[in-house]
Amino acid sequence: MGPTRKPNVCRQLSRRALGFFSRDAGVVQRTNLGILRALVCQESTKFKNVWTTHSKSPIAYERGRIYFDNYRCCVSSVASEPRKLYEMPKCSKSEKIEDALLWECPVGEILPNPSDYKSSLIALTAHNWLFRISATTGKVLEKIYLASYCKFRYLSWDTPQEVIAVKSAQNKGSVLARQAGIQQSVLLYLAVFHVLPFSLIGILEINKKIFGNVTDATLSHGILIVMYSSGLVRLYSFQAITEQFMQQKLDLGCACRWGGTAGTVGEAPFGIPCNIKITDTPPLLFEVSSLENAFQIGGHPWHYIITPNKKKQKGVFHICALKDNSLAKNGIQEMECCSLESDWIYFHPDASGRIIHVGPNQVKVLKLNEVENNSAQHQISEDFVILANREKNKNENLPIVTASGRVVKKNFNLLDDDPEQETFKIVDYEDELDLLSVVAVTQIDAEGKAHLDFHCNEYGTLLKSIPLVESWDVTYSHEVYFDRDLVLHIEQKPSRVFSCYVYQMVCDPAEEETTNRSCEKE
Repeated sequence: MGPTRKPNVCRQLSRRALGFFSRDAGVVQRTNLGILRALVCQESTKFKNVWTTHSKSPIAYERGRIYFDNYRCCVSSVASEPRKLYEMPKCSKSEKIEDALLWECPVGEILPNPSDYKSSLIALTAHNWLFRISATTGKVLEKIYLASYCKFRYLSWDTPQEVIAVKSAQNKGSVLARQAGIQQSVLLYLAVFHVLPFSLIGILEINKKIFGNVTDATLSHGILIVMYSSGLVRLYSFQAITEQFMQQKLDLGCACRWGGTAGTVGEAPFGIPCNIKITDTPPLLFEVSSLENAFQIGGHPWHYIITPNKKKQKGVFHICALKDNSLAKNGIQEMECCSLESDWIYFHPDASGRIIHVGPNQVKVLKLNEVENNSAQHQISEDFVILANREKNKNENLPIVTASGRVVKKNFNLLDDDPEQETFKIVDYEDELDLLSVVAVTQIDAEGKAHLDFHCNEYGTLLKSIPLVESWDVTYSHEVYFDRDLVLHIEQKPSRVFSCYVYQMVCDPAEEETTNRSCEKE
């Protein structure tokens, strides 16, 4: 077959206007995103820095919204210039929002209130309240008081857009208790809720008597993941734990008597009692040992990635089958690089089952295939590689002439992440446009310069490169988001100074002016 023809934007717009895609709403959406991708990647399209701001508190970004002052102030980045959506009343330090998740209405479910069909921010406050806040007005729509027996601090999705897990800070005991040699048996708590409408699944305690010296625990896709300082990672079924060890089913807003105290579940000061207490070791689903507890599951069929639990193995990744722990063929991935920062690896978020391995000077996209004539075994092979744009160092291995006239050859090698060479810092995936976005940085004189490259997710071809106008200091912390026609760069400087740079897609003014002049001549 010959090369695929580029989609004609005008033709696609005409077909859409005539209703050619009306039988399938998904086709319309994919067509619209295909048009946007063509516009984003065309040569004449530029990304202009339309807004820059600075803050003394962390800046967060979610789906076209920029949050300041611990989520108290929300700015929309969708308009031609960012505009404030809302600003919530000032509050004390004990009432500030510590963590938040953006909830968007799921398709195909009937919800009790009209406001439930609009996006909401699920927010956890410093004084243990869980709020559901309108993402457009900042109005508090629902609130739940969690508990007074621990300090809840972190929010995460167990099942994206369906189930949330609220994790407490680790209970290390008071100074007096530690001095007296009194050990705390409960290490941390996990509160689990269905969202929209809010309903409680339960609050689980992670107990030292059952699990041992746990360093961390979390929930993901119905699996309780428990981690240890030795590098051991253990997996348990949360549903099985709930069915076996739930002491009493609790409903939000209902009267309850617990431990001699009566109150309403989810309201202050009663809160929510811990109703899932494990009294015996639950059935173990899986366990593995990995350096720094690094453990990921993905691929088709299921595989997992670990680093052997030895310090000298840092930067070596093993890809193994989940069903029998067998190492995939070519399953040991090691990027031969000498750098200050280690490379990293993860399953591709596009659900293709591929793997992305990022080093300072290359991005490898790997695929998982069946071994020929052996469907039971799988192998790792390269799908494509993205290389940094580097020139060989001209000063490398040059002969040096001494004062006596003796010629000496000096051999030295630069680090692979040397700041004077183009180095990859961030790799992300824009799911709606099906593009890989890669941030590359080069130190020029005293300051670093970065550019954001868009690559075809299927073949790795470079489609577009966008220079970032602000300097890039490699010693600072950086986040870069590419969201449809928006690029956003958040930078954390010393002394907790945060900067936000917003870029939006625009037509090149110079080209537009040239086009207008040529039209006038005609």
